[in-house]
Amino acid sequence: MTDIPYRTALIIGAGPGISASLARMLAASGLKVALAARNVEKLAPLSAETGAFAVATDAADPASVARLFEAVDRNFGEPDLVIYNASARAHGPLAELDPEAVRTAIGITAFGGFLATQQAARRMVRHGKGAIFLTGASASVKGFPLSAAFAMGKFALRGLAQSAARELGPKGIHVAHFVIDGGVRSVRRPDPAERPDSTLSPDGIAQTYLDVLRQPRNAWSLEVELRPWVETF
Repeated sequence: MTDIPYRTALIIGAGPGISASLARMLAASGLKVALAARNVEKLAPLSAETGAFAVATDAADPASVARLFEAVDRNFGEPDLVIYNASARAHGPLAELDPEAVRTAIGITAFGGFLATQQAARRMVRHGKGAIFLTGASASVKGFPLSAAFAMGKFALRGLAQSAARELGPKGIHVAHFVIDGGVRSVRRPDPAERPDSTLSPDGIAQTYLDVLRQPRNAWSLEVELRPWVETF
């Protein structure tokens, strides 16, 4: 048995970093895990390792997201934990940005978060319980040069999280937003030898998500900021 009060998790925007760590920890805690990504072939090793069910999904397309939830319903039962990790960027000077690239970035980062939250809420409200976790970034709270599209998307996702938490919390649904305020460690982005622990470990981030899942409903966190101890901005 697990002390996490949920049984089926859906991670949207799954990949090799935070999502992979979450999938492993949730599966180890006894949850059934479903993974959604545009390219599910890359998820084959993680699916084999965790027993996860993978579904090809366009996170910004309403019909695709609806089909995703229906597929999870059929294979695992309605998800009572939904984690939205999908995002996209359109990097460059404002005057030179391609409007369609910006539209796409905001669509994946923010509109996709809305679609996932809406589908989750339709299921969770019926049962009076559930959790919806939305993954933010430094750009959720401050914009940076050459990164307007990403900031717009992440600001919007944070607004969604705040509104959803206040609407759905009284109905028994725990909505939380996570500000990942720093670089996330990976094979391509290891810690410099002279600055150990200067990036965020995906396992460390995932552990925080699980800790929040275990919170009693009389003391739910609605936003958590994670940053490495050496972070200066």
